[in-house]
Amino acid sequence: MRIVQDFVDAVGRTPLMRLRRVSEATGCEIYGKAEFMNPGGSVKDRAARAIVLDAERRGQLKPGGTVVEGTAGNTGIGLVHVCHARGYRCVIVMPDNQSPEKYALIEALGAEVRRVKTVPYSDPNHYQKVAGRLAGELPDAIWANQFDNTANRRAHAETTGPEIWEQTGGRIDAFVSASGTGGTIAGVSEYLKSRSTKVRTVLADPPGSALYEFVRNGVVKATGSGSITEGIGIGRVTANMQGAPIDDAVHIEDVETVQYVYRTLREEGLFLGSTSGINVAAAVRVARELGPGHTIVTVLCDTGSKYLSRLFNRDWLRQKGLLEASGLSA
Repeated sequence: MRIVQDFVDAVGRTPLMRLRRVSEATGCEIYGKAEFMNPGGSVKDRAARAIVLDAERRGQLKPGGTVVEGTAGNTGIGLVHVCHARGYRCVIVMPDNQSPEKYALIEALGAEVRRVKTVPYSDPNHYQKVAGRLAGELPDAIWANQFDNTANRRAHAETTGPEIWEQTGGRIDAFVSASGTGGTIAGVSEYLKSRSTKVRTVLADPPGSALYEFVRNGVVKATGSGSITEGIGIGRVTANMQGAPIDDAVHIEDVETVQYVYRTLREEGLFLGSTSGINVAAAVRVARELGPGHTIVTVLCDTGSKYLSRLFNRDWLRQKGLLEASGLSA
């Protein structure tokens, strides 16, 4: 058992969990990187830590300064934790379409939360652009800019990727992950392919996102009209995503995502959010494409506790036409 110095030092070095039932069903070894076991509860702790420490090294973030970010939730949660640990103020700008639990949690953690209307990225009042302007208006403030700040991608190339390589003993055939900022899939893929060009990287993409078409055909074009997933799927290619060595993409409908959220709970005992569901669904699809005997790693991003009023609510699932997919009784 190692002793860590603080919250920042506790981020990373998460376990790799074998997903027994889907491994048995496919004849492959399917593992989930247990990022929900980070101290702030998600994979985004890695980006939050990296962005703040990078700003410190560059001299951009001064003692007692402010970190501003536009986020759908988990990066904001990680940033608040890191800011408390390092002595900074944190201001979070969020779109108004996220789960109530995320707003409540970030506010409870002590950040200032500003909700803005959900608009397309092309709109100057998009939450990310509002955050950028706000950082320029506040004294001693920086904009974390997780989507285009490549400290995010480097964090995964320097930590998550090496951890996966070590934990699998280099015996990994495919890495599968959804993408929001692009940092996780790009950074992990970059590292794994530096160790073996045979490792296949596959993007899991929800309805409404343009990344499936971008990876498959080089065109930024949405597939489908929208998804229940939060924090993944995007309509542009971020700086973190540019040049990422991704081999293929799979499109996963919400029905399948919900099925795997509930299967993972009932079969593995893991209470996870929708991004983990889409990741496991995609990992199973890739396993079946590769055939028995292969090793596939995906990311278990966060817990289901932030989605109680939606993903784990019968009435909400019924309204979305997803109650049957969950396996819950009417």
